Amino acid sequence: MNNQKRLGELGIGKLLLEFSIPAIIGMLVNTLYNIIDRIYIGHIPEVGNLAITGVGITLPLMTILLAFGMLVGIGTATRISIKLGEHDKESAEHHLGNAFTLLLIISVILTIIGLSFMKPLLNMFGASTNTIGYAIDYIKIIFIGTVFSMISFGLNHSIRSDGSPKIAMLSMLIGAITNIILDPIFIFTFGLGVKGGAIATVISQVISTIWILYYFTKGKSVLKIKKQYLKLNKSVVTSIFLIGMSPFSMQIAQCAVQIVSNNSLQKYGGDAAIGAMTIINSLVLIFLMPIFGLNQGMQPIVGYNYGAKKYDRAKKALKYSAIVATIIVTVGFLVVETMPEILISIFNTDSEILRIGIPGMRIFLVMLPIIGAQIVTTNFFQSIGKVKVSMFLSLLRQVIILIPSLLIIPRILGLNGIWIAGCVSDFLSAIITLVVFLKFSKKFKKEVNKIKEQSVV
Repeated sequence: MNNQKRLGELGIGKLLLEFSIPAIIGMLVNTLYNIIDRIYIGHIPEVGNLAITGVGITLPLMTILLAFGMLVGIGTATRISIKLGEHDKESAEHHLGNAFTLLLIISVILTIIGLSFMKPLLNMFGASTNTIGYAIDYIKIIFIGTVFSMISFGLNHSIRSDGSPKIAMLSMLIGAITNIILDPIFIFTFGLGVKGGAIATVISQVISTIWILYYFTKGKSVLKIKKQYLKLNKSVVTSIFLIGMSPFSMQIAQCAVQIVSNNSLQKYGGDAAIGAMTIINSLVLIFLMPIFGLNQGMQPIVGYNYGAKKYDRAKKALKYSAIVATIIVTVGFLVVETMPEILISIFNTDSEILRIGIPGMRIFLVMLPIIGAQIVTTNFFQSIGKVKVSMFLSLLRQVIILIPSLLIIPRILGLNGIWIAGCVSDFLSAIITLVVFLKFSKKFKKEVNKIKEQSVV
């Protein structure tokens, strides 16, 4: 049975395990690109607390790069899944070729803009005179390697839609393991500090890019990057952007949140507060990346079956994914609440960061158990091409609720108001997402029943 046929016929539980486990492993290991950097940087002798805060200041810029990778990568992967579900291989390859060209063009533009304006941007993002030097040292090298990070991240989604989740996992594993090995060498052995962490990351991304390009040119992929499809086509580009706009918007929103958050943290808690939030965000990634991996595994299953009008299978994939996501974040919540000092100390042992970070993390992540299903449901709408709904739900938690909360609550409660704002956003967005899904579910159920009636006739 070929990979595409299996998506429409094998049991949903088995498919989710097959597609999601490699994605979850890959996403967790891929998270180490940033996590390992921060752990090593946070333990640089004498300056670790300032260095990790400097890296934290660069998060909005890193998020912008990720946003554009998602715009093209997720948009392309979703379209490919749907087209393969419709048995339109040629159109799927057209999307893949255009995606490669888009990633190259966007990478060059972002590199030029980033290198030209990084200092004023970092100042706007909350850098102080003590931390901006570390921030510049790190982000300058990251910008130089933008083309590799964009291609490796952007096209990796399409490998999974091509029907090869294990290959997609390996592409991330190769880069992440390389980064883990190179980080201590460049940071400590060569004495390059923050610069060393960035260099190790870029080298790792170069290796991942080579692996992915080989797969789509000379490897055993179903789809190939072909010369005739590299020329941009307006309708293809539009279709990619329409789907990719939801995760793109979510990441740009996250960037806005980071900017507002960094400035509020600087105002109410200084550099130590930004350092604490950098660590908290790093820990959040560890708990959320399995869900993002679950989403990646769910996406081709939902996209293919929705394209093939097997709506009951698409809905079952959502149900199983939401259950697993809830279990994951609940475990994360228990870990955070019971051992915050141990978790923060992995990154930095500065007394001021610990004093601020321990209660801050407990408050900020108290709603963790309810956001797993919200994230999965948002991805479901994206996977079936419901762009407006997906975009609204994506922006809900990160912009519509969180940014106003960050601007208002800290004025009343100070630093604690920043942590509480996260709780308020998580709670309200989960409730609203549930209401939206229940409304959609009624229509979805009618479509399932209609298909069943037609099959009986």
